[in-house]
Amino acid sequence: MVDNSFIKFLGTAGARFVVAKQLRASGGVYVHAKGQSIIMDPGPGTLVKCSTSKPPIDVAKLNAIILTHAHIDHSNDTNILIDAMTGGGLKKQGFLFAPGQCLEGENAVVLGYLKSFLEKIVVLEARHEYRIGELKFKTSVRHLHSVETYGIKFFVDSRQVSFLVDTKYFPELLESYRNSDILVLNVVRNTPFESNEILHLCLDDAKKIIRALKPSKAILTHFGMTMLKAKPWELAKDLTQELGVEVIAASDGMRVEIG
Repeated sequence: MVDNSFIKFLGTAGARFVVAKQLRASGGVYVHAKGQSIIMDPGPGTLVKCSTSKPPIDVAKLNAIILTHAHIDHSNDTNILIDAMTGGGLKKQGFLFAPGQCLEGENAVVLGYLKSFLEKIVVLEARHEYRIGELKFKTSVRHLHSVETYGIKFFVDSRQVSFLVDTKYFPELLESYRNSDILVLNVVRNTPFESNEILHLCLDDAKKIIRALKPSKAILTHFGMTMLKAKPWELAKDLTQELGVEVIAASDGMRVEIG
């Protein structure tokens, strides 16, 4: 059987109201590449989305969990996944990659008793390289977000698959995500924020990034209400025509081949 590399969106919700109402699911992303099975940013409902996926995703066979930051819509199901992938601690296996804030301090999201279940916990730092078996990935520059946050760049054969997660736009993002073949961007709002305290990308920010980086494919996800009301699939179509780059709006359950 051919071991195809792909990503699958277990959820595309990106703002409190959308998550709370489950207008879009909030299960994060499943990555299967180089023989490794990974869940990234397991928000509320990840376990359910894995079991109802077609075909189902067996969480007992996960190799790793990656957290980009500690916010609940990115980390809520972390503990249940650790328990599942280790057989309730009977099998010491699996990796957890996460910023230090996810692991220690008052906002830690991983329960203490579960830490010993894992084969290894790796603290993420900015612009470092990591491996899960034969799969290599790197972190981005630290994002401008309200907690310690890093994007993730996977290297699958000759392709770079980048996840530009929650952040306010700043010019250093362009250099950090250069050479992305597939670029996934968390775009919460359609219109710019009135407050500088809201540290998320809007559609104009995404347009600026895609125009500068020119990936083979750009995928918009992590939608708030203004994006949903504006019909993200229509916005993606307009961006494709304007920028000359294939732009797709992610949908819950969507699978994207990496090869």
